[in-house]
Amino acid sequence: MKNVMNTYNKRIFDPWNITCDDIDIIDIAHALSLLCRGCGHVNFFYSVGLHCLNCATEAKARGYSKDLQLACLLHDASEAYISDIIRPVKIHLTQYQQLEDKIISTIYDHFKLQLSAANKQLIKEIDDQMLANEMPIIFSSCQLEKIPKLACTPTIKEMPFKDVEQQYLDTYQLLI
Repeated sequence: MKNVMNTYNKRIFDPWNITCDDIDIIDIAHALSLLCRGCGHVNFFYSVGLHCLNCATEAKARGYSKDLQLACLLHDASEAYISDIIRPVKIHLTQYQQLEDKIISTIYDHFKLQLSAANKQLIKEIDDQMLANEMPIIFSSCQLEKIPKLACTPTIKEMPFKDVEQQYLDTYQLLI
């Protein structure tokens, strides 16, 4: 069994040949709730799952559609299958970026999300603005001159992974 991965919900597949049938919201919620932002170099455990919940909440606060809110919830879902790599490294990993693009595209297909370039830009904007709001709290050495104002107040604190996992699944249920 080489070149395959095992998921929390007992799926086995090759990430390079991922299909819509391989995608499982339970796997995504579980893995992202246990995956720490910033490669773990943070003041407290702050999960990718909670970050995604905050992005979906921000999309809702801006009055975006349920599909766009769901896309924000899922925007880092590829990391449930191939982990997270920090931005300063990721930009140099062309093959990783290709795999990540393929996986997120498959995830969006699985959830029947067809996103325009403009909607993808809105997701990126929320992600970047959420990161700017997170950085001064989760990184002790981060000082930003200007932090963009959000439409919501994000939850940026340590939370038990089971709570994040359940919130993720509950939010998903509200959006489908």
